[in-house]
Amino acid sequence: MLIFLSTEATVAEQARILDFLKRFGVRGFSTRFGGRSVFVAAEGKPFCSPSDPVFQEVADMDGVDEVVPVSAPYPLCCLSLRPEGSVIKTLDFSVGNGTFGVIGGPCTVESESQTLETARCVKAAGATALRGGAFKPRTSPYAFQGLKEEGLRILAKARQETGLAVVTEAMSSAEALLIEEYADVVQIGTRNAQNYRLLETCGQLRKPVLLKRGFSCSLDEFLMSAEYILAGGNEQVILCERGIRTFETYSRYTLSVGAIPALKMLTHLPIVVDPSHAAGRIDLVAPLALASVAAGADGLLVEVHPDPKKALCDGRQSLAPEEFESMFKACLRVRAAIR
Repeated sequence: MLIFLSTEATVAEQARILDFLKRFGVRGFSTRFGGRSVFVAAEGKPFCSPSDPVFQEVADMDGVDEVVPVSAPYPLCCLSLRPEGSVIKTLDFSVGNGTFGVIGGPCTVESESQTLETARCVKAAGATALRGGAFKPRTSPYAFQGLKEEGLRILAKARQETGLAVVTEAMSSAEALLIEEYADVVQIGTRNAQNYRLLETCGQLRKPVLLKRGFSCSLDEFLMSAEYILAGGNEQVILCERGIRTFETYSRYTLSVGAIPALKMLTHLPIVVDPSHAAGRIDLVAPLALASVAAGADGLLVEVHPDPKKALCDGRQSLAPEEFESMFKACLRVRAAIR
């Protein structure tokens, strides 16, 4: 149950609401959503049915503007809270509720020239956001770990030249706060999808967060991770399906295309797909992107490199600029057809 407070609610009225909930073993968690103060009724009987006399008693209390009956364990993510869907927007990048957002760029920032060249190419193809890793989570401690803050400065320069919004990954709370200074969207990668302290930090940010599904996360676990961010007061969350780990080894991961319509039935948050990491190989990226668009994805996150064979990270799954442009045009045709 979500209890939206009136703008005139006094401190005393809020305290009475919380005390009333405590009588039934329910804790009221305070946050904000849609510009309004809200108590999330958590732990204990949630009184989710309007027919419950306690539900109506809460609704009639002084200081209460509206009570929303939500029974899902992720109430702030729940579709019923915003049936029309959420739109996340920063600079010229927009995604959700009919707006299609495409993010393209290299797996990692290797140099200024490589990043600027890629930025120009993806913008020319139609992308409105640039991805690029400054801090890189690598399986091997000996692999290239990224240029760190210098990489952030390069990404900021690419934004200044092209106007593209910048998306880059944080692996710790300290990195998230630093990235907030330089970038436009903070990305949380698959390995940190259940790093709850990092998610709590992202809830305090005032910039959008692109949350990737953990490669072993169920959809409920995925949405509960998103709930951590929303519970902190940051409702600018973009979900990203990037493939899950299964017994199949032909591709790097298994892209759960069915997760796209499933999430559409569960949450108001926009859903983008990363076909690059799901595929792990260039020849599967475009087909997976097309399938994702046909399934209703709100956007794509695609790895692009000016010379994939020389990439320091994930060159096997990075499209060359001309391949990205061709894929982008095909996706727009599919999108037009299903609309």
